[in-house]
Amino acid sequence: MPFIEHVTDSDLERLALERVVPALLDQGFFYVDGFLGDPVGGAVLQQVKDMHRSGTLQDGRLAGSVPGVSRRNIRGDKIAWVSEAERGCEAINFLLTLIDKLVSLCAGRLGKRVIRERSKAMVACYPGNGTGYVKHVDNPNSDGRCVTCIYYLNKDWSAKDHGGVLRIFPEGKSYVADIEPLFDRLLFFWSDRRNPHEVRPSYATRYAITVWYFDSEERAEAKRRFRDLTASTQQDGSSS
Repeated sequence: MPFIEHVTDSDLERLALERVVPALLDQGFFYVDGFLGDPVGGAVLQQVKDMHRSGTLQDGRLAGSVPGVSRRNIRGDKIAWVSEAERGCEAINFLLTLIDKLVSLCAGRLGKRVIRERSKAMVACYPGNGTGYVKHVDNPNSDGRCVTCIYYLNKDWSAKDHGGVLRIFPEGKSYVADIEPLFDRLLFFWSDRRNPHEVRPSYATRYAITVWYFDSEERAEAKRRFRDLTASTQQDGSSS
């Protein structure tokens, strides 16, 4: 039975406290299947497909360019950022509201982390031409991102035929975790160095929506560092 059809606040609280929090604290990642159910998940998928068809999705950027290495060899996705204001994103916004509620129920139980805000949502498509995203850490430099949350939108997906698996390399563990990007699957994992991960090459169109939840203290410190860096750069520029 689709989770959304009978969801109540107590259902969300049970999912948060009995499953998400223990799994994050124990193994660093967790996923739940059938989160929205077919009608609502299908509406989210349709809105993402509409964005793709309309040309809204653009090549994903890299944090720093690598000489002699093409962007496509590092990440081959096309992306768009969604806030709550865009028209035609009502189902996506419903999804985000539900995830926000779920994460807020986890917050305060994940160690000393104080989670009060998140990024915009990143809608991403790998076009199925064998591209993926090389092994990386979402937050290697304490930028405030604490929990990565990914909602997958791929019906009839076969990892054997289509690839596209998210492979997590949990820090200090002797195993890898392969997460298939199945329709209506919601995945959580720590954003920092505990979870290096990669997207294996995809041979079919692969859709996902990602949001990052921030640790308030680390985020504020990162913003302070950026302001200080910007100020010192401007000072150096004016004195030269």
